Amino acid sequence: MASTVLQRLATAWALFQGLLIEALPFLLIGVVIAALARWFSPGGAWLRRLPSHPVLGPLTGAALGFALPACECGNVPVARRLLVGGAPVGTALGFLFAAPVLNPIVLASTWAAFPDQPWMLVARPVGAVLVALGLALLLRLLPEGELLRADLLEERRLNQPLASVSLLERRTGVIGLPTPAPATPAVRPPWSEVLRHGSREFLNLALLLVAGCAIAALVQTLLPRQWLLAVGGAPTLSIVALMLLSLVVSVCSSVDAFLALGFAAHVTPGAVLAFLLLGPVIDLKLVGLLGLLFKPRGLLLTTAGAGVLVLLIGQWVNLWRL
Repeated sequence: MASTVLQRLATAWALFQGLLIEALPFLLIGVVIAALARWFSPGGAWLRRLPSHPVLGPLTGAALGFALPACECGNVPVARRLLVGGAPVGTALGFLFAAPVLNPIVLASTWAAFPDQPWMLVARPVGAVLVALGLALLLRLLPEGELLRADLLEERRLNQPLASVSLLERRTGVIGLPTPAPATPAVRPPWSEVLRHGSREFLNLALLLVAGCAIAALVQTLLPRQWLLAVGGAPTLSIVALMLLSLVVSVCSSVDAFLALGFAAHVTPGAVLAFLLLGPVIDLKLVGLLGLLFKPRGLLLTTAGAGVLVLLIGQWVNLWRL
């Protein structure tokens, strides 16, 4: 009995190390990108010029992912910077949910894992864009005050032009009407401040990532994958099983295609695609990081909406491929 417990603890520790080592570099890349954006555009004027159209906005945000080599962990600080800087919420959400799949590293790894299945290289990015667009439209139903965390919302309002946000909303304690935007340009912060802010943000995010990786490793140890793969041939159950597996294993989108390759022959094609689509949006290690952006209601809506959208896409692929 004691040896079994020790063996499971050793397995959990190995899984925890693997998840953390895999995710930390991309988290660092995301923090660096966010810090550079803060330095190059301190006022965030270009962010406010991004389209706010319900459809064009999320598509524009998703397109930004093609140029940024960060997985879902690294995208959180970048998306937070977009929101704080005043970017339209839909555009930031499109980036947050689609960029982990659309970045060049993930596209290359998907092609390397499935070279004999070119449909996967098309279906995965297209599916990611559809999921991001659907989630952005769904979360639009919530007012910003009910969707975003209070501290993020306060920072976001401080970066809005005075013409669009009243003094009362800026929490200055002064009741005022909208006034013209200030003419003075934003001052570029010194590098020391950028480094200090970036280091603090990386530390806060890394602590949450450590907790998320620990939870994911423990759940993986207690829930054998064979249980979920046992229904691999059932068109619908296989999709649900692989969606649950993606939540549990919590691997980064840069390597999840190689993991999916290991069981692709035993499950339906729609289930494989569902595994590759849901993990980059939500998994156990991501819950804490996304909690820095969303209130609990927004996080629950994101999880439920992503699950339904991925299930529908997986079902359609099974009808097409089987």
